Amino acid sequence: MIVEGFVTRDGVAAGDPSEAVKTGVYVVTQPAAADARPLGEAIDLSILYEDRHLLVLDKPAGLVVHPAPGNPDGTLVNALIAHCGDSLTGIGGERRPGIVHRLDKDTSGIMVVAKTEPVHTALSAAFAARDIERQYRALCWGLPSPASGEVAGDIGRDPRDRKRMAVVTRNGKQALTRYRTLQGFGLAAGLLAVNLATGRTHQIRVHLAHVGHPLIGDPVYLKRKPAAAQHLAEPARGVALDFPRQALHAEMLGFIHPATGENLRFETPPPEDFQQLTHAIETGLS
Repeated sequence: MIVEGFVTRDGVAAGDPSEAVKTGVYVVTQPAAADARPLGEAIDLSILYEDRHLLVLDKPAGLVVHPAPGNPDGTLVNALIAHCGDSLTGIGGERRPGIVHRLDKDTSGIMVVAKTEPVHTALSAAFAARDIERQYRALCWGLPSPASGEVAGDIGRDPRDRKRMAVVTRNGKQALTRYRTLQGFGLAAGLLAVNLATGRTHQIRVHLAHVGHPLIGDPVYLKRKPAAAQHLAEPARGVALDFPRQALHAEMLGFIHPATGENLRFETPPPEDFQQLTHAIETGLS
């Protein structure tokens, strides 16, 4: 309610939920009731696999997974409801029917969606037990050293900015990220294959930024012009600095089908914008 402007202090919108209470007159206006159940919307989906138990899709960058403040509709959930009909209602919850795991809005790639409650329960347990095979393709600033390795560090809310996550020493959750450099672009950038041993919010983005190799285009964890950009000539430098989203793609997902026992594995190449960025960097080394 604070974020959406329903709380004021002395007639001025409070704005920030983390702000401490101050002397003044606070007014809380109750918003109109909204239906807890999202509505179906005709949004194209790139479906890789589907049966009566689950479906696997390739989510485009820019698509929010489920309704939330600021994104009440136009989400993957709205598209799934339109595609699956009433059969999806309530699977795993009213607001996030079918959703087992999430990708950030501007991260593209493969997701699995449950179409029945038993499959939702089983897939959720598999994710919690790390029995899911996942790999991401990432473009980061600078060349990681060593070329392959691990980044460990508990992840929690950034104490200086509650909208960000950070590697923290207190009140965080254990996190481990494994990476392998597929291609180095001088000292400018690296193309990485990244695997998650844990699944924390923004984990890849936080861990790579923590070790000095933030994702190209990351609007949250890349706060200043990276020094590695000097190793790119124009126009490649401008293309990389102006890339409008984090350069991250969930390229592979593997799991055992909870209903059939079949071992399923799916792979998709990065989308066109990611490939164009890679090409620009590859041909733009100074």
